[in-house]
Amino acid sequence: MARLLFYKGGALPPEAPLFITRLRQTRTRIGRVDDCDVVLPNEAVSRSHCLIDQLDGQYMMMDRSSNGTLLNGVRVARSRLQDGDRLGIGPFVAVCDLKDSAGASPTEAAQPERRDEELVAADSELAVQEAFLTVTRGPAEGERVRLRGGKLSVGSHGSKVPLRDPALLKDHVRIRLLHGRTLVEPGAGAAFVGGVRVRDVFPLYAGEEVRIGNTEFVVHWDERIEQPVADHFGDMVGSTEAMRRVFGILRRIAAHHAPVLLLGESGTGKELAARAIHEASPRASKPFVALNCGAIAQNLFESELFGHEKGAFTGAAERRDGAFHRADGGTIFLDEMGELPEDAQAKLLRVLETGEVRRVGGADTSFPDVRVVAATNRDLNADSQRGKFRSDLYFRLAVLAVRLPSLRERRDDIPVIAHAIARHIQSGMRIEPDAMEALCAHDWPGNARELRNVLTRAFVLSGPIVQLDSLMFNPLDTPRSGGPRPRVVAEGPLASLVDAERTLIESALLRNAQNRSAAAKDLGIPRSSLLYKLKRFGIG
Repeated sequence: MARLLFYKGGALPPEAPLFITRLRQTRTRIGRVDDCDVVLPNEAVSRSHCLIDQLDGQYMMMDRSSNGTLLNGVRVARSRLQDGDRLGIGPFVAVCDLKDSAGASPTEAAQPERRDEELVAADSELAVQEAFLTVTRGPAEGERVRLRGGKLSVGSHGSKVPLRDPALLKDHVRIRLLHGRTLVEPGAGAAFVGGVRVRDVFPLYAGEEVRIGNTEFVVHWDERIEQPVADHFGDMVGSTEAMRRVFGILRRIAAHHAPVLLLGESGTGKELAARAIHEASPRASKPFVALNCGAIAQNLFESELFGHEKGAFTGAAERRDGAFHRADGGTIFLDEMGELPEDAQAKLLRVLETGEVRRVGGADTSFPDVRVVAATNRDLNADSQRGKFRSDLYFRLAVLAVRLPSLRERRDDIPVIAHAIARHIQSGMRIEPDAMEALCAHDWPGNARELRNVLTRAFVLSGPIVQLDSLMFNPLDTPRSGGPRPRVVAEGPLASLVDAERTLIESALLRNAQNRSAAAKDLGIPRSSLLYKLKRFGIG
């Protein structure tokens, strides 16, 4: 197993390394920020310093830093690595051990590829790995504490993890559970690991004891089985076992940084799931940028995603950031991924493989830190086998794949979803029992989107009390019995049917960030009809 042996200062072989890390089979990212695969906390290390990719059995290093990466003492931008090579990364030296090791050292093998809570299986129940601190010696011997959160102080009263030991200070030492590693860092008091004082941040391996005051403790991981209990995730709601399981999986996916592929029929809530993943992730404070790949002209795709320089093509009057730049630090959502043209697939694949983004007409590259969430209603696996979609791009996107069930697969969720949609349309909107029975009996080929359209039409045409004869399951049909009862003027907050239609269109534009194609799809009308109505109502 290929690995890197990290040293600091003048401590080079044969002296013991600071720590050892295995190289991933795809990409290993080294840098200062916590979401890197190898974290080197030092100001001389860039946020994302360098990448090591495995390509056809060989390892390639790419520098991504402003500080530079040294290979055997020489600064390089890109180079193939060989066994014994030394990488200079700030004050650290990483020695490449690329030979096929028969067995890893006990210290190396003990390091778990987990974070504070991670999904291990996703069948009828969830198996979760949880981190615990257990005191092995001292006044609180035998005490066991569940570690929750990314960064925790351990010490006397007032620390996030208080221990009964009069020799401890508040925030005596700190433990971090970040991106699959347990890290220990110095706090207000003296802490020792293996007899060596903790003076910097470094990995804490399973079984290693930390000594503070009169106390020694270890951090370990235990597995528990969790039954799905959540009935919502973001704006998604559902009470069936299938949806609770999906919500549990999405919550754990949100904690990671790997690409996500959302699968499911049209209208199953893939964009809602993508937004909820972003909002539940460490990237929540950064931008969420959504793009509909099926709505972008083929000749503008590269510019939309990667931006362009002034004068790059006719009409490029100024420099423009693409979606990857706008989403830096956050999440980019690529909807309708199955509609992407083949040449656009190749360009997107290169960005996912190298992390490099180059504006159209530009020479400089940048490396925006973006998590990609893609969605499609097509079977990309089957398409890739038939040659209709690049298989290498499919496997890059499907690192974490989740299928969202259709509405007819979870009919028991229809009432809770219908009531949630009704509250969104108007707080006082009410669905009568006979109408709800009809909603539950419908097959919903358009899923939740169709359900929202049916309820919206019922509200616009008949007011806030939805009865059986208010429902039209086809927008070209007439109501189920008799004509529509225009009670909006008398009972609703809207002045007229025209105002209701205008409000409906404005709400759709607002929900879709003023994207007219997406708004038309949301409303269930052709884009040309929407453009006509926008002009008619004077909506810019």
